[in-house]
Amino acid sequence: MYGKAFAPEYQGELASALGVNSSYEEVLATARRARREAASELERARAALAVAEAARRLGRVSEAGTAWRESYRAARRAGDRGAMAWALWSGGTLARQCGGLALARRLLGHAVTLADRGGDRLAHGYALAGLAETGRIQGDYEAVAALHDRLLEQARAHGETRHMVWAMSGIAQMHRNTGAYDKALELFEESARIAADGDDARGRAWSLRGIADILSLQGHVDRALSLLSEAEAICRRMDLAGALAYNHKMRGNVLHRAGRHEEALRTYAGALAEFEAMQEPRGSALSRLGLVKCRSRLGRPHHETLAELDALERDFRRIGLRQAQDAVIAFRAELGRSAAGTHVPRCDATTPRSPAVPATS
Repeated sequence: MYGKAFAPEYQGELASALGVNSSYEEVLATARRARREAASELERARAALAVAEAARRLGRVSEAGTAWRESYRAARRAGDRGAMAWALWSGGTLARQCGGLALARRLLGHAVTLADRGGDRLAHGYALAGLAETGRIQGDYEAVAALHDRLLEQARAHGETRHMVWAMSGIAQMHRNTGAYDKALELFEESARIAADGDDARGRAWSLRGIADILSLQGHVDRALSLLSEAEAICRRMDLAGALAYNHKMRGNVLHRAGRHEEALRTYAGALAEFEAMQEPRGSALSRLGLVKCRSRLGRPHHETLAELDALERDFRRIGLRQAQDAVIAFRAELGRSAAGTHVPRCDATTPRSPAVPATS
């Protein structure tokens, strides 16, 4: 049904030198050396692509931006549309990571076209996956649910573990955000098993984070924290700066839901510092939302909380994060009811959207 995971972004001689679970410091050093020694434009394009991806995952966005552009220019000089598509995929992924969702869609859309014209099936699939993930992050589930399903079927047909894990966990996240927790848990657990069997450590770390989220929502705090610790160890081993920051942000969510607000406050603050260090506005804003909620639970005056919620809503609107905007609106309404003396249940740091939002099948 599926084979061992591999990393198609490592191409040419790099494909034999690096593996899917190579640490990104190792990838960066190897790719920089390959770029210096490149004997052709295509070799240079491939090496610069690996530099871009390693730098991006290490949170070094300036170097990543320079490298994907270098990769694209070298690929264009070589006349290789597939290599050009890979470079644009990397640039689009970086744009999404940095909060430029409209730019991400443009770059990824061009990558799809170039990959199609160049006959590079993997680049085409990765670019489509990038478009799907961008739409999912924005909360546009109706537009991308079918694409997630199609990509999952393609990954199964070709036995591509990384794409199966990505698509399955993306579908699971949409179920989670629309309140279908049992289905989400089932899919996250399946994606974690596939990742383990396919030796996709990064995919397993993200899947464990998803499982921990659902278990926390169901009240299983200790189990959720244990899974996050397991995922954190993977992130540290592979130098996954972004995944580690999101892991810490999720730990803050779990602690907050459990009423451990002082611990959650410290955890969110640490995640915020990590996101800011890598210039990741989406993670920064979500961590700030967690901090606002914790401070409110710890007795912060309502008017100060409301002022910060207004600023956060503007940031979420600017980035294009619909679900996060809904979370701000829901918490603001909760504060209003609380101020009026109405008891309301505690709202977690990632309040799901209304179940009326269409769920993926």
